[in-house]
Amino acid sequence: MPNRRILRLIGTDTRDFLQGLVTNDVTKLDQGLVYAAMLTPQGKYLADFFLVADHDAVLLDVDDSLGDMLSQRLMMYKLRADVQIETAALHMHRGVGDVPPDGHPDPRDAALGWRAYRDMPQTDDNVDWDALYVAQKVPQTGIELTPDTFILEVGFERLSGVDFRKGCYVGQEVTARMKHKTALRKGLAQVRVAGPAEVGTEILTDGKSVGTLMTVSGDRALAYLRFDRAKGDMRAGDAQIVWDEETP
Repeated sequence: MPNRRILRLIGTDTRDFLQGLVTNDVTKLDQGLVYAAMLTPQGKYLADFFLVADHDAVLLDVDDSLGDMLSQRLMMYKLRADVQIETAALHMHRGVGDVPPDGHPDPRDAALGWRAYRDMPQTDDNVDWDALYVAQKVPQTGIELTPDTFILEVGFERLSGVDFRKGCYVGQEVTARMKHKTALRKGLAQVRVAGPAEVGTEILTDGKSVGTLMTVSGDRALAYLRFDRAKGDMRAGDAQIVWDEETP
């Protein structure tokens, strides 16, 4: 099971505070789970997380490896806003199939099932999540989502993680400019893999770098590619890489 940290944000300014920081529209909390990210002023990824309303509070579900950094960053921006940030004694549960009464559909893709927040940890859910992530082209924290990432290059718009009508947030100007480009030159793609290869292996063609191999599941994988260069005989170590050149 993934190691997640659940933060609880309390206070009269909580929603307005988050609205000025995160990539998605916090007013959607009244409709269910919201997927969003926090960016640097230069538009690069800091953290991705889920937000959910919890009575008068908002729960923030983030990878534990980013929990300390994100808490510090939120405190830095808080200033005099009426917002208190604490770690909640809750555990994230997830699964596919029918959504339980306390669950919320995953807003990124219906195939990713549901998430819920409970007092006890979850045991193994027997779901091959890597296979689902590769099939639906969903980036994961620390693999496809790293500090050098621009969120539109890894599909945040397709995954309902960014709202272009909500107004300003940190990193919004860069993200909006990328949105209005004619086409992205780099980004996340699903590829076929023949042979063994490790996550992070550089993808080469004719000795030139065209990208990096990411999450692998069977004979399929996610790769970060330069779309204009990703052609010909591509290799990641000893593995052959084939991109079917779908629209990224």
